[in-house]
Amino acid sequence: MKKPIRTFAGLTLALAAVGFSAPSQAEFPDKPLTYIMAFNPGGESDITARIQEQPLEKVLGQDVNIVYKIGGGGSVGWSELIHSKPDGYTFAGHNLPHIVLQPLERGDAGFKTLDLKSIYFFESTPDLLVVRQDSPFKTLQDLIDYAKKNPPGVVTVGGSGSSSANDLGTAMLNKAAGIKLTYIPFSGSGAAVPALLGGHVTALMTYSTMGVQYKDKFRPLAIASEERMEVLGDVPTFKELGFDVVEGAYRGVAAPPGTPDDRVKVLADAFEKVMKDPEVKQKMDENGFKIEYMGPEASLELVKKKMVEYKALMKELGRLK
Repeated sequence: MKKPIRTFAGLTLALAAVGFSAPSQAEFPDKPLTYIMAFNPGGESDITARIQEQPLEKVLGQDVNIVYKIGGGGSVGWSELIHSKPDGYTFAGHNLPHIVLQPLERGDAGFKTLDLKSIYFFESTPDLLVVRQDSPFKTLQDLIDYAKKNPPGVVTVGGSGSSSANDLGTAMLNKAAGIKLTYIPFSGSGAAVPALLGGHVTALMTYSTMGVQYKDKFRPLAIASEERMEVLGDVPTFKELGFDVVEGAYRGVAAPPGTPDDRVKVLADAFEKVMKDPEVKQKMDENGFKIEYMGPEASLELVKKKMVEYKALMKELGRLK
């Protein structure tokens, strides 16, 4: 007597009859996520991440663990990101122009610009030149006049990172005003603040956020935006004062290369919901951030556009061969 042939379909039906079924794919995310922070606590990237942390956990339904991988103006964290598992569970805060300038200037920065798979750009901040409240420099022209009357490099300007928006803004001011300020990079905006307050640098090329956060300790001289910011309405733009300096940073998050598009979309949608949350928007406004809403496609388009612009600008400034 021949044995009956058992088909896969028949086996599936039999299993279903006794209460078994094929396992379904778990929804993403189904475990905690890691948010890499490439800069020191207290700077713009960190402030933003801390504002986002709890709302992001609520939207994603999982813990979001912020970890610090600091050094190289962000390159240490971004290098670690590109070697992380591309499963959507690890992402990092990333910045323009840093992710473009570092590979341009250094060659081997530990990552390539387009290795970082853009998820979302959620805010921007223009450069802001500040001195201490007790500084003898009351205006931008005071500082420029002093720099011209003294040996080149005497005036020191601290900022967040090298090959960064602060670094580039200082270089642009040097060219526009015909002066030589010495730029001193720190590992983040928060780390640069004590250097100014302690008198170790003459000024800071920082961001609008630091002007708001330290309004009782800093005297802003000029802001590198096209128009004045409402939150710093008394601060003139460099352009108003006759200097063509418009520069600042965009901040967002990126995933490792090869991360599936569907998981990137889940993360992008989550950040969009968070940035539209009224409480988050209020905190961002109060801290001097300009909120942006750029998903994966718009983010990648911005990165590619900036790659062209910054390469041309760096050549003009003599910082590329």
